[in-house]
Amino acid sequence: MPENTPKYAENTIAINRPTRPAVCRRFSVAPMLDWTDRHCRFFLRQLSRQTLLYTEMITTGALLHGDTARFLRHDEIEHPLALQLGGSVPAELAACVRLAEIAGYDEVNLNVGCPSDRVQNNMIGACLMRHPAVVVDCIKAMRDAATIEITVKHRIGIDGRESYAELCDFVGQISEAGCRSFTVHARIAILEGLSPKKNREIPPLQYDMAARLKQDFPGLEIILNGGIKTLEECLIHLETFDGVMVGREAYQNSYLLAQVDQQLFGSEKPVVSRASALQAMRPYIAKHLAEGGALHHITRHILGLAQGFPGARRFRQLLSVDVYKTQEPLALFDQAIGLLEGH
Repeated sequence: MPENTPKYAENTIAINRPTRPAVCRRFSVAPMLDWTDRHCRFFLRQLSRQTLLYTEMITTGALLHGDTARFLRHDEIEHPLALQLGGSVPAELAACVRLAEIAGYDEVNLNVGCPSDRVQNNMIGACLMRHPAVVVDCIKAMRDAATIEITVKHRIGIDGRESYAELCDFVGQISEAGCRSFTVHARIAILEGLSPKKNREIPPLQYDMAARLKQDFPGLEIILNGGIKTLEECLIHLETFDGVMVGREAYQNSYLLAQVDQQLFGSEKPVVSRASALQAMRPYIAKHLAEGGALHHITRHILGLAQGFPGARRFRQLLSVDVYKTQEPLALFDQAIGLLEGH
C-alpha cells in the first residue's frame, strides 16, 4: 500500500447479519439506464440462471415520490436481483432500502460511478467520490435500515482525485462503515467536459489499479467492471478478482450469457439455444400484451440475440421495424423465433 495511505485493509469490520441466501457476484450484468428494465432482465434470465442482474439506477426521489410499485416491480424468475440506487441523503436511502427489502430484492447497490451532469447536480454518482464521508453516512444508514446486503459501485477515481492513495482512502472509509463488496469500474470519471458516453470510452482502463486494490484489501470482495467483452477475458480476470461485471457487451451481444452458467459456474446443463430462449419468453409476452403493453417494450431488448448468424438482419427488422406495424404481435414474434431455429 502506498506511503501515507491508511491501512484500512487490516481493520475491515466483520459483518454479522441474519441468515439470508448469499448473493454470488462471480458474474453480473451491469445496471444500465434505459436498458436493464424488468423486460430486459426477464429475457437475460432465459440465457443464464446464475448471473446476478441489476436494475437501472433509480434515484431516491423517483422511488419515494414517484410510481414506487412500477420501479420495484419484478418477476420472481429475475433473482438473484439487485436494486441500484442513486442518492446522497442517508434518510432517503434508508427508506428506499426498506422498500427494496420488502419487495424482495437480494441486494441494494449505491451508485458512486455515474458521471452525467444531471446526477452530479443532485449529488449522485461519481461526484460522491469527492465526499467519502457522505458515502460513509449513507452506507451506515442503509445498513441500519434493513438486513439486505449493501454494496457500492464506483470508479477508480475522478478528475482531481485520481491517485491510488485517494482510491484506497475512499474504499477504506467505506469498508469501515460495513460495506464488504465493491464493484470497481476500472476507469476514472472525468466530470468536467466529458459526456457519459465518452466517459465509458476515453479514460483508459486501469485493471492494474483495481488488481492492486484487491491485493491491498484481501478481506473485501472486489468485482471488476469495464471493457470486458468475452467469457475468456472473464476467466482470466477471475484469477485476480472475486467477480466480473459485464455491461454493454451483455446487452448488445446477449447470447454471450448462454454459456455463463457452464463456463463460469460449472453447470452441466446444456447450453440453451437462441430459439429456446425466445420460446420461453412467449407466455411472458402474451401476459404483457393482455395487460395493454406493446411488443416493442420487450423486443427492443432482444435484438442483440441476432448477432453472428445468417438471417440476423431480417430478425432485427421484424422486431425493431415491423413490430410497430403488425396487428398480430404474437404471430410476428413466432416468425422471429423461426428465424432462430438451428442457431
